Amino acid sequence: MSNKTDLKALPPPVQRVIPALRRVGWISFWTQLVLAVVAGLIFLFAILIESPAPREAARTSNVSIGPGIFFAFLGLAALGLSIYWAYRYTRLSQQLSSVNSKLRPGPVKTVQIVRRGLMVNLAGMFFTLIAAEAIGGILLAKALQYQGGGSLVTALRPQDFIQALDIFVVLANTHTIVAHFIGIVTGLWLLNWIDVNTQKEP
Repeated sequence: MSNKTDLKALPPPVQRVIPALRRVGWISFWTQLVLAVVAGLIFLFAILIESPAPREAARTSNVSIGPGIFFAFLGLAALGLSIYWAYRYTRLSQQLSSVNSKLRPGPVKTVQIVRRGLMVNLAGMFFTLIAAEAIGGILLAKALQYQGGGSLVTALRPQDFIQALDIFVVLANTHTIVAHFIGIVTGLWLLNWIDVNTQKEP
């Protein structure tokens, strides 16, 4: 990383953008990483705890094997890319620290990188919201089965009721949504910061 003497040789707008990219990039990286690890472990636990069921008694309405979990994993995969992008912001701050103008990305290139990171988070948010809709629908179907009462309730299998595992899956998907939200806020804040500070007079 460039020393203070090198930074003073850079254009003032670049000097103002470098610390913001580095600081916000690391905050976004670690926050999203922690949420991704927690969500990933919960999803893994939810899948592994499911005992294989006979084909004729397959639990197609279970949260942990329904369509919602598929989109939840897509959102988690997008979160992994978002974490890489947050780390890339910190590397971008180092590139901007170069006193060689040919090695230093211009404002347009910097904005493009931030916008791509923002698109990744928007796509991830889209997947996780679809997952939330699907998971919520399954839980609603399970909850409505309680309304039958009497022999209908006694005829239901244990997995037909809402279980703690179902709530864990909801929590994991919520962690993913929050992580993507942080990535979106980071991207929007950086775009605004870059726009404001590159238009300032030296």
